[in-house]
Amino acid sequence: MPDLANNYQNILNNFFYFSISKNDSIYRLPKLKLVGHFMAILVTGGAGYIGSHFVRLLSKNRIDVVILDNLSRGHIESIPVGVPFEKVDLLDVESLEKLFNNYKIDAIVHFAAFAYVGESVENPGLYYTNNVAGSLNLIKAAHKYGVQKFVFSSTCSLYGNPERVPISEEETTKPINPYANTKLMIEKILSDFESTYNSKFVALRYFNAAGADPSGEIGESHDPEPHLIPIVLKTALGESEKVLVFGNDYKTPDGTCIRDYIHINDLADAHFKALNYLESEKKSQIINLGTGSGNSVLELIELSRKITGAEINAELTARRAGDPAILVADNRKAFDFLGWKPVNDLTQILTDAWNWHKNQKY
Repeated sequence: MPDLANNYQNILNNFFYFSISKNDSIYRLPKLKLVGHFMAILVTGGAGYIGSHFVRLLSKNRIDVVILDNLSRGHIESIPVGVPFEKVDLLDVESLEKLFNNYKIDAIVHFAAFAYVGESVENPGLYYTNNVAGSLNLIKAAHKYGVQKFVFSSTCSLYGNPERVPISEEETTKPINPYANTKLMIEKILSDFESTYNSKFVALRYFNAAGADPSGEIGESHDPEPHLIPIVLKTALGESEKVLVFGNDYKTPDGTCIRDYIHINDLADAHFKALNYLESEKKSQIINLGTGSGNSVLELIELSRKITGAEINAELTARRAGDPAILVADNRKAFDFLGWKPVNDLTQILTDAWNWHKNQKY
């Protein structure tokens, strides 16, 4: 008679991997498979917030990956044991070419960038040098070494103040800060290289990346920290005195800004699906990534109070210049072309982020 228990476990092992958190909760996630044959995937910025979660996804699925990061803003603690890591700056062309000579790279997922809007306004030269010049070096190296598949971490910031919400890919791009300008320029470089050399790319314009891996091993860590969710949770932990709420007179139900928060692991999954799309369809695309719904600042703070059990002091202050009332993605193209749909809501985002910040490792 067959061993039903063992057969069931074998089925689970074939279709799922298991991520176990410190409190022994088991998170069962689907195994992923790349279409076609990939030698190795180069992940730039693989020690950063979003890049590290994507690397973790590839590593758990036993997909060959090489991490490139200069560690100026990334964290070496986030790199999984056994994953090849090269400390290389994209502005160092010689070291970049050595990397391409040492590894058989078949596809690139490009996260490496500076991403503070305020800093980009104060020091635009830093952003054009690091983001644009660095990316151009990478794109030129990809062409030189025959890498034809490129996934680019772009941003919804290049829509500026949108005319229509939810925001589709048809919305006019009108960046209002140097950071967003750099992302749009990189998209144009990729498009020009496609026109001349027939290389293919997917630019993923995502909305508000948030949350952390449920294992609590990796998560968001910026200095300074510009993002609302970490600020709220650090206030819950007593590390910050209060959360500033910038304006309550917007044309929204509670008067505060509404944003589309997307779980970091949902973003990682979308990048994976973008690689498969490039392999199977061999076409370039620009695709928004978001949940298609939004939450206000006050809603987020109130839900954080429930999850953390903390009071979380919030103080109303004046609007910030340039803050749109509502930024929510039209994510239909992501589903139509990538077969991608986010699975985590704001409750899960905050729960996982809280798990990380309570025991932050770096």
